[in-house]
Amino acid sequence: MTDAGLSKARPYFDRWSAGALIVAALVLTPLVAVAFMALLPSSSDWGHLWRTTMPRYLANSLVLMVCVGALSAAIGTGAAWLVACRNFPGRGFLQYALLAPLAIPSYIAAYALVDFMEYAGPFQTGLRAMFGWQSARDYMFPEIRSIWAAIVVMSLALYPYIYLFAREAFETQGANALDVSRSLGCTPIQSFMRVSLPMARPAIVAGTAIVMMEVLNDFGTVEFFAIQTMTTGIFSLWLEAGDRAGAAEVACLMLAIVIVLLLAEKLSRKRRRFHALSKSTRPLTRQTGTGLWRWLPTALCGLPVILGFVLPVWVLISVADPTDWGRGDLWTAGFNTLWLGTTAAVIAVAAAIFMTQAVRYSKSRFVTQAVPVTTIGYATPGAVLAIGILVPFAFFDHLLADIVQTLTGTDPGLLLTGSAAAIVFAYVVRFFAIPQGAIESAMSQVTPGMDMAARSLGQRRLGVLRHVHLPMIRGATATAMVLLFVDASKELPATLMLRPFNFDTLATRVYNHASLEDLQRAAPAALLVTMAGLLPILILSISRKR
Repeated sequence: MTDAGLSKARPYFDRWSAGALIVAALVLTPLVAVAFMALLPSSSDWGHLWRTTMPRYLANSLVLMVCVGALSAAIGTGAAWLVACRNFPGRGFLQYALLAPLAIPSYIAAYALVDFMEYAGPFQTGLRAMFGWQSARDYMFPEIRSIWAAIVVMSLALYPYIYLFAREAFETQGANALDVSRSLGCTPIQSFMRVSLPMARPAIVAGTAIVMMEVLNDFGTVEFFAIQTMTTGIFSLWLEAGDRAGAAEVACLMLAIVIVLLLAEKLSRKRRRFHALSKSTRPLTRQTGTGLWRWLPTALCGLPVILGFVLPVWVLISVADPTDWGRGDLWTAGFNTLWLGTTAAVIAVAAAIFMTQAVRYSKSRFVTQAVPVTTIGYATPGAVLAIGILVPFAFFDHLLADIVQTLTGTDPGLLLTGSAAAIVFAYVVRFFAIPQGAIESAMSQVTPGMDMAARSLGQRRLGVLRHVHLPMIRGATATAMVLLFVDASKELPATLMLRPFNFDTLATRVYNHASLEDLQRAAPAALLVTMAGLLPILILSISRKR
């Protein structure tokens, strides 16, 4: 049977299509709930928010997003260009070590930096001992708990996003365009500014957009540095003031900013496109410095690794009490993190496989259009998702309780709200883009001829999925599950808002102890989160070596 024949035999709308639309509806429910809450008439005074706290929330959030985005772009782009275009001592190690700060959530790096740099910390104590200073009046030292310190910490934690995008862009440019610019009299720096950088700009903008969305999502870092942003505003309005409508309105504003960032990123890619004019494009020839100058790239690439990874890990190891590793509550939090992340990964991967199959077999354009919409959760801040999940879950719980009480006379209480199920659902929605993208990419390698061969041997769709598709996408499935688990283990805002009472994950345990200035008790959990964060870096390193 030909492809055309199979296409005509496919129903326009079947069970696969219906299931895919249900998955898309579930993923989008939190966002719809937030918008619905914000638009409903309520006791919240939107004008009062704008006259009091909202300008401060918005200004601090925008300052952080712009400054962290700019500093991360400078670090990530510079390091990517050095790794792609220069030969220097330690390059083979540093090209992977530059990804290491991604393993440490910015709130953990913030705790370590403050402990190291504050007045009673090792750094200032060493300065006073070295120069004989007696107190802070004898020397000038920048304020550690400030917005500028937060910008540095978050930039050191997030620049690997831009480094990954920019390095790939620089390495795929080839040497032809650079050779032309050099033949026209450009110096290496001029060639970089006029040729390499403009060609890599779409990739850099994409990475910067991700960084800015991560900054908008952050709660632990800004709360520790006492910076009032829109995320902390949601927590204040929801948990302290009890103003759920006001929190939803702030969440809607955050969602609007995310949409603007996504549109700006897509627009930048659409306006700037570069194509290789020849299939025989010569790869880049890395330049090698002479004398002491050849060590300069090593120092420049090593500095963010030291400040963003080595220093925080060293601080955590040095302050950790070895006896805390045997505490039962630490391993209970670790077990909670393990099963929550694993459950979310399994559900998200299964849903992504189902969605991919539905798109493959369905002719409905609604199914095809639903797939990219489901990935917006990855760009949505965790606090926004938490609000959007609590409202429909509470509605469902009350509806179910009323039905059960009417039928049995017994009130079952709340089943979903304030349960681990809410956290798992938040993880699935927040990180659904990871398995969706990985599996969709892997499935593109499965040709229609393979499907037809299996169908000609008597296999139905489930049989084709089991015997053909799943074995071919096994690697992508495993990678997606690992990446989703790692991201879930680091997620803080949604977990804090949705967790049951007396229920901790490693991330919330770190936050609870660090917020009380007890870094010693927070260190073991922070190190476990960091160890989990190294897994995707190892996967990326191994995949690039192959």
